[in-house]
Amino acid sequence: MHVVVVGCGRVGSGLAATLVSQGHTVSVVDRKPTAFRRLPEDFSGQTFVGVGFDRNVLVAAGIERADALAAVTNGDNSNILIARTAREFFGIERVVARIYDQRRAAIYERLGISTVATVGWAIERVMRRISPEADGVEWIDPSAKVCLVERYVPASWAGHPLVGLEGEGVARVAALTRLGVAQIVSPALLAQEGDVVWVAVAGDRIDELDRRLASAPADQGGHH
Repeated sequence: MHVVVVGCGRVGSGLAATLVSQGHTVSVVDRKPTAFRRLPEDFSGQTFVGVGFDRNVLVAAGIERADALAAVTNGDNSNILIARTAREFFGIERVVARIYDQRRAAIYERLGISTVATVGWAIERVMRRISPEADGVEWIDPSAKVCLVERYVPASWAGHPLVGLEGEGVARVAALTRLGVAQIVSPALLAQEGDVVWVAVAGDRIDELDRRLASAPADQGGHH
């Protein structure tokens, strides 16, 4: 496929190099000619100097034949304008914008623009490695009605069915990682200490899921 990458910082240059190494054609756009120094010496893609939301620049970069566009400059407003131009004017379906302000992300998702809130994501991943017991939300749908969360299974759940964490309209245990190997959860699967579960949960009922995890399974009878 052909991909247009707008922004040749650390993310853009790394993305472009990866795409080329996988056999794709890539055009990189940046307003600073010096930015292209970040690309590998053997980079086989094309580079274009200009503003990423300039339609003429995008046409020169092959936007009309592109399968995807990534807007990864260091400015939220620029990235969104670039992404909207690609999607709404050129009809590119696979568009991703790098966003620093997480509060904006849901708004742009509703416009059909996938976003990567890099700062928040990086903080989240670092915190999860520093403090594995910290609760985290891995994914939230644009309406915030459904979340995907990662949770460590406490020792009190060992030997009990993981489906005990579920509830009508509350949560579904989708998968777990055990001893470094992931698997889909079946109704008969029993928890082991050290399991990490991935749970789809209603956005307003994460606290309820956490209460279920914190209490021993024998005490779950009162939950519905």
